[in-house]
Amino acid sequence: MQVLLTQYSRYLYDFLFSSSLKWTILAPAKTSNPLYMKNLLTLIAFLTVFLLPISSQNHFFDLSGQWNFQIDRLDIGIKEQWFKKMRFDDTINLPGSMPEKLKGDKVTVRTKWTGSLYDSSYYNNPYLEKYRIDGQVKLPFFLTPDRHYVGVAWYQKQINIPANWKGERILLFLERPHIETSVWVDNRKVGMQNSLSAPHVYDLTNYLKPGKTCSIAIRIDNRIKEINVGPDSHSITDQTQGNWNGIVGRLELQTTPKLHFDDIQIYPDLAGRKAEVRMKIISPTSHESKITLSAGSFNADRKDSIYPVTHTIVLHHGENDITLELPMGDHFLPWDEFNPVLYRLTAKLANGKQLDTRNVEFGMREFSIKGKWFYINGRKTMLRGTVENCDFPLTGYPPMDEASWERVFRICRQYGLNHMRFHSYCPPEAAFKAADRVGFYLQPEGPSWPNHGPKLGLGQPIDKYLMNETITMSKYYGNSPSFCMMACGNEPSGRWVEWVSQFVDYWKATDSRRVYTGASVGNSWQWQPHNQYHVKAGARGLTWKNEMPESSSDFRSRIDTVRQPYISHEMGQWCVFPDFNEIRKYTGVNKAKNFEIFRDILADNDMANEAHNFMMASGKLQALCYKNEIEKTLRTPDYAGFQMLSLNDYSGQGTALVGVLDVFFDEKGYIDADQFRRFCSPTVPLARIQKFVYTNDETFHADIEVAHFGQSPFKQAHTTYCIKDQYGKIYAHGLLSTKDIPIGNNIHLGSVDFRLNEITKPQRLNLEVRIIGTSAINDWNFWVYPAKETLNQGEIYTTDTLDSKALNVLQNGGNVLITAAGKIKYGKEVVQYFTPVFWNTSWFKMRPPHTTGIFVNNYHPLFREFPTDYYSDLQWWELLNKAQVMQFTSFPKGFRPTIQNIDTWFVSRKIGMLFEAKVLNGKLMMTSMDITSQPDKRIVARQMHKAILDYMNSDQFRPATRVTPEQIQELFTKVAGAVKNYTNESPDELRPKIIQ
Repeated sequence: MQVLLTQYSRYLYDFLFSSSLKWTILAPAKTSNPLYMKNLLTLIAFLTVFLLPISSQNHFFDLSGQWNFQIDRLDIGIKEQWFKKMRFDDTINLPGSMPEKLKGDKVTVRTKWTGSLYDSSYYNNPYLEKYRIDGQVKLPFFLTPDRHYVGVAWYQKQINIPANWKGERILLFLERPHIETSVWVDNRKVGMQNSLSAPHVYDLTNYLKPGKTCSIAIRIDNRIKEINVGPDSHSITDQTQGNWNGIVGRLELQTTPKLHFDDIQIYPDLAGRKAEVRMKIISPTSHESKITLSAGSFNADRKDSIYPVTHTIVLHHGENDITLELPMGDHFLPWDEFNPVLYRLTAKLANGKQLDTRNVEFGMREFSIKGKWFYINGRKTMLRGTVENCDFPLTGYPPMDEASWERVFRICRQYGLNHMRFHSYCPPEAAFKAADRVGFYLQPEGPSWPNHGPKLGLGQPIDKYLMNETITMSKYYGNSPSFCMMACGNEPSGRWVEWVSQFVDYWKATDSRRVYTGASVGNSWQWQPHNQYHVKAGARGLTWKNEMPESSSDFRSRIDTVRQPYISHEMGQWCVFPDFNEIRKYTGVNKAKNFEIFRDILADNDMANEAHNFMMASGKLQALCYKNEIEKTLRTPDYAGFQMLSLNDYSGQGTALVGVLDVFFDEKGYIDADQFRRFCSPTVPLARIQKFVYTNDETFHADIEVAHFGQSPFKQAHTTYCIKDQYGKIYAHGLLSTKDIPIGNNIHLGSVDFRLNEITKPQRLNLEVRIIGTSAINDWNFWVYPAKETLNQGEIYTTDTLDSKALNVLQNGGNVLITAAGKIKYGKEVVQYFTPVFWNTSWFKMRPPHTTGIFVNNYHPLFREFPTDYYSDLQWWELLNKAQVMQFTSFPKGFRPTIQNIDTWFVSRKIGMLFEAKVLNGKLMMTSMDITSQPDKRIVARQMHKAILDYMNSDQFRPATRVTPEQIQELFTKVAGAVKNYTNESPDELRPKIIQ
């Protein structure tokens, strides 16, 4: 159904039903109320002055609904003049994409994807052959769409143009088509546009006749042609949203008077208590006109109305650039993350009976840089961000409605974030409006990852296209106060430094409402000397591969020579095992068939019932890594912020399960927002602790500080601490300090010293620090072991191999402990660090580490003397980091090691570091952990050794599984070899012959 609306009916509705009038104008019983009579007279004046003389109005004609549709697979439509057709072979409902409407091709192994395939094992691995069969195709490297099509498609519709549009300017508005559009009206070509970041708008005034029926034909081409933004750009790649064909968002005809506003940009001036309004006006003649500007806040508890100003101006034929000032008064309401107050500017352009009215939302905010820090309205702030990768599996494109984006931003706020970077794409208007209302600082980017094909600075079409895209972004979204930062895109190649330098120089001189960086880049990319700020890797990560965990270090040595604000690029990327319960959520255009493959692999390796345990245990380790990396960033002097990659999972590039939330921004179960906010929020207590493992003849020491980037300083804040065990027994507590806490970080609050001599058995303790009267609270686990321990060997025979004596002991019913650290062959190919897989082992071709932590049954009697949870916490570092694992492929079905390592989900080998079994007539326990060297220094290993011996000497040592000596011997002799990924050295490997 076609719906015809006028802009003035919208204004009148807002006027009548605003909160200040709805109980007076609409209540007949209150006609004697003076306020009622005043408002009624105001309404009459409004109708008389503004509505009655108007001959031209702004109309909106909704074009959503059924369109004629035809795929132009051979690209012959222009040659055969399909734009003259009155009917096509098919129909489609718009707005929408072809995949949404099940148009296009079913996916096969021959489908040509938009994106780099870094791991071609899918096309070659015999195990995956069953997923390459037509009709049964499942992809491991990203989600599998129901339909896929890259090429040309035509959309056509017959439209009756209202007769009262005569004399008006008529526009075709396509909010987000993908990618290139060409438009014909009644067989006449109007033009072609290509933008991935903003609406395609066509002026149809000279092509339409009001009162008549016309045919509009739209040709859409989503092929990568001369303009190549890069196949892995998140604006087009199948790794994320997908390379779809269609039109989403608003699809409508619009009218304006011939005299109209072409653009309005608002530049807040907080110091001057005014807003500078820059207008581009198109006038059909030279004449005098009147401009009236007014504004009012609309989303805050306290309303602020700005007195209208009217100016008479002389306009010339064509384009006119007009700048006027709107005084905001002494009590205007600024916009920031804590109080995201928005104003609505109403601009009226009048000449005789012609009137063009525009409403523009804006916020009074100033986002600036002083030294190495960002400032919002003069207050220092630290950016706590995530990267949004355009992963929206249900639709395959970013949401076009505010509600969906508001949900995303509010979830991010719950997790303590205040910032979002959009990786190589710009979101639609709805995202900016939602961020404006939530209070979120955005860094959209040009829609390009100019690498893997295109290069910047070499004169390729991408140079001009990317510049034009950012100009268009500023025009359409520049008034949003959330639009605080901008980059051209991600990790470019070519002569890119010179190009991005010119890019930054242009924007610094052109638009002061935001700050600019050339491109968001990794550590190996060159420095960009003209940047106002840097988004760069290099000052991120954890050093646990080579050093034991601590919380005393920071990143200052990596950024101390940088003069501009430094934001950590794509922090984290710590992986978690897949949650197969998530599969049922994929009810839209993309299906999680990659998860189905991983589930099959796990089941084929006899571990189907371990999936949830693996996800939860690896998730706890992932959260631990994020906690420590974020806290390390917060401890660093002059570190302006971070951008996680990312708060939610990334579905592509091999399947990168790096989020503590799934791709839908839902919790997975191992950490919630309250727990995450302890270490990621505006105010975070921090503890500098030299180590997390102690003996009971030592003193635990922690220096306490705070990173405080809240709304205002704290006055005489009380900071307290408490040390307790897992059952809540308090061992120490007290007041650290009472002091003012200014905005900033590295603010010392006191120290904690606690003698551990009263701890007589192995125990996990917890230090908790809170700032009374605020939500700021944080905590850290640490472990205490006896300084002296006696190992009870008993009747256990200990050896480092399955030698003849061990076999004899087992034959005679004895107990054998094999400590095989460094001697394992079957499992040697699995490289383990304490930290989990980075990004994923497919995208980086099995780059270590290969594991994502451990899963243990912490109720097992062995762990009574080795306190642990079911996952690897910091005390495990000494035993796990760089330790060998054993592979149990040939062990009996149902066998589970006591300490089970969680392998990369692309392989899911059954591996572990400690197991028990019945062998011959005896009982055996075997470990690949080093539990014997340097017992005086390696107290965790010593405690594990004691726990094993005491368990083996007890009557609870009752292994359930029988294993043969030959199966044990294989662990010392069998060689599995490295995982074959069939991939050349180049990350942009050409596809194998199977699909060429």
